[in-house]
Amino acid sequence: MGMALYSLLLAVGLVVCSPWWLARMVRYRAGMAQRLGRVPAELRAAVAGRQVVWVHAVSVGEVLAATRLVAELEAALGAGWVVVVSTTTATGQALARERFGAARVFYYPLDFAWAVRATLRALQPKMLVLMESELWPRMLVECGRARVPVAVVNARVSDRSYARGMRVRAVWGRVLRRVDLFLAQSEEDARRLVAMGARVEAVRAIGNLKYDVRAAKKSRVAELIREAAAGRPIVVAGSTVDGRYASEEQIFLQEGMGPLWGSYPDTLLVLAPRHPERFDEASELATHFGSSVRATQLLQRGEGTALTERIVVLDTIGDLAAVYGVADVAFVGGSFVERGGHNPLEPAQFGVPVVMGTSYENFRDVVGKMIAEDGIRIVQDKAELETALVELLTNREAARAMGERGRRVFEEQQGATGRAVAALVGMVQR
Repeated sequence: MGMALYSLLLAVGLVVCSPWWLARMVRYRAGMAQRLGRVPAELRAAVAGRQVVWVHAVSVGEVLAATRLVAELEAALGAGWVVVVSTTTATGQALARERFGAARVFYYPLDFAWAVRATLRALQPKMLVLMESELWPRMLVECGRARVPVAVVNARVSDRSYARGMRVRAVWGRVLRRVDLFLAQSEEDARRLVAMGARVEAVRAIGNLKYDVRAAKKSRVAELIREAAAGRPIVVAGSTVDGRYASEEQIFLQEGMGPLWGSYPDTLLVLAPRHPERFDEASELATHFGSSVRATQLLQRGEGTALTERIVVLDTIGDLAAVYGVADVAFVGGSFVERGGHNPLEPAQFGVPVVMGTSYENFRDVVGKMIAEDGIRIVQDKAELETALVELLTNREAARAMGERGRRVFEEQQGATGRAVAALVGMVQR
């Protein structure tokens, strides 16, 4: 009765949003067919005669976290096994195809019984691995019926999710109990999962896989920015998002870079919006604060052209982590508006000093460790943002020392991927 009501409500939601869905079907026809349970022939061929582990990574962040996990899991399982990867977003799909190859990457099905069953029949996975927090009730029910064990890796519970989960614990607890194994990022995440209804014996805290994520060794975009900057100071504002009253790009340009450009007029700002649909908006905004160029235009220029522009808008996918590596200072977005923050480890791995706002609950454990080691600068308001940027470019020795402390946090906390792989192999080989 419960699942029937859930399916009905999901169907009603799709009908209400039908104009939006129709627009998406026109734009992403191949993706929509896969979301409706049609597994592409290329993927069927890739899994034929092999045992399958299905990893689901919602978007770019989850794909990055899954990259090393997939490689180590395949190595541990050995010949005769294949790991396939699904995503929900188009940006995640593009990065996953780049990282894992198009033949074994597809879109996650809508949470209807017929779509889920069709996908499970085609893949016949020995295990489903969900990255972080993507739990869909129908998928869990159908995996249970098909005797496919489900693990959630890098599991986390944000403050908002915890508050909502506790309000509907009687219902949500039943969903959580269908998961065979939660590998949580921290002891606090593990405690919250159990409090919301997960089985105690199914929850382990193993650490955060994102401590193990290293940027690709080479990024053409990052190299071009470094070369074209020709020694100019570089500030990277990454994963910036829109806010209720102003976007982080607008706040950063007005309140952070304005004063900084007064002291260091040759500073180059790399502005990297979190969502591709905001690339044009950020580029247009940048023109009001000085000359600007998009990363895709830099790629067209090629080598040997010095940057005369003041701002580069990073409008490519998958390059941000490497671009952080050429920065003198990095601001990590989603933190100056109430979005929970993004991953400060991406710049920290390079020893780059990191600045964030006070909204970092999505990475509370990570940021807490960096604060404890004085390896990050948390700014309370626009005035502190201005002060932090000027100080970090003025006192280079102190900035380097802070960056190195952040790097040590990154390096000392590694190893979660190996622990996750051992647990997953143990599950699938029972």
